[in-house]
Amino acid sequence: MSLRPWRDIARRPSRQIMVGNVAVGGDAPVTVQTMTNTPTSDARATIDQIRRCEEAGADIIRVSCPDVESTAALKQIVRAAKVPIVADIHFHYKRALEAADAGAACLRINPGNIGSAERVREVVNAAKANGCAIRIGVNAGSLEKDLLEKYGEPCPEALVESALDHIRILEDHDFREYKVAVKASDVFLAVAAYQQLADAVDCPLHLGITEAGGLVGGTVKSAIGIGSLLWFGIGDTIRVSLSAEPEEEVRVGYEILKSLGIRNRGVRVVSCPSCARQGFDVIRTVQTLEERLQHIRTPMSLSVLGCVVNGPGEARETDIGLTGGGNGKHMVYLSGLTDHTVEDADMVEHIVRLVEAKAAEIEAAAAATSAGVTEAAA
Repeated sequence: MSLRPWRDIARRPSRQIMVGNVAVGGDAPVTVQTMTNTPTSDARATIDQIRRCEEAGADIIRVSCPDVESTAALKQIVRAAKVPIVADIHFHYKRALEAADAGAACLRINPGNIGSAERVREVVNAAKANGCAIRIGVNAGSLEKDLLEKYGEPCPEALVESALDHIRILEDHDFREYKVAVKASDVFLAVAAYQQLADAVDCPLHLGITEAGGLVGGTVKSAIGIGSLLWFGIGDTIRVSLSAEPEEEVRVGYEILKSLGIRNRGVRVVSCPSCARQGFDVIRTVQTLEERLQHIRTPMSLSVLGCVVNGPGEARETDIGLTGGGNGKHMVYLSGLTDHTVEDADMVEHIVRLVEAKAAEIEAAAAATSAGVTEAAA
């Protein structure tokens, strides 16, 4: 029994598949994905962008393969990447065959737009031969004409029926290494479709609010839609779709997971919106600290509050705390306890050093525990 049952999330049971060496579904961690926006045919530019996404924490990265030049570059891209690469395929079934042979860990397709049954069979056989998973990607903006005629407009029932039709195609070819997405730019439509699909299938679900918008607007829509589904226990892998650099999608994805306690990576910052009571410039300080601490991957918490009203209370709940004081002197808390003061001029550098030291301490403790377990097992 949890000490805080209001925080508990009962995750939807699903079977597990492998995307390269990353498990998706079942009891595997919810993974964070993004997609490159460089021309895939430009292997160097694409690899550079993949590297930035990997540094931000991406578990899986998708690249578009619209032409033969892209699939030709894919082999080099896959070799250079540290995470599994998903090849995004539309219409041209030969691109799927080429991508599978080039080492893609997963093919993102709509079986219904690949073409004839024979072409679908070829794609499935190529996926089987190369150990590829398949993601069925249903999108409200590209539903089949017969479903639009049947339902009159994109609706949850139409998205789910499309997904089930595509699933049936793969199942008919004895292929079960697939995950499914039913995305829409409308939050209500997407959430309702995922809820219905979650009750109908046992495969892993890939979450996303498609065409969500820019960094601020798209983050809000994605947090509401993806966050609601995750809170319901639905979702095994997520992609935040933003009109922003892909590494920003990764950061927002992790923030959504962190806010729900599903996965933790890096520093979780608790900070106040600031007011006239603030003893230092909270907004600029938090912005600077977030930028300076992006390299920290160890899960830990930092509170930054401008005054003593809520500062001490928040500091008790975080690894490191900073509370604004008078005369340019501010209180620093370590492990919830008051420890020392710091002056304005040294504040940011001092907090960065403390966070880095705390991260090293946590990592060392984890390594010692792991070594102890290994030794005991031996």
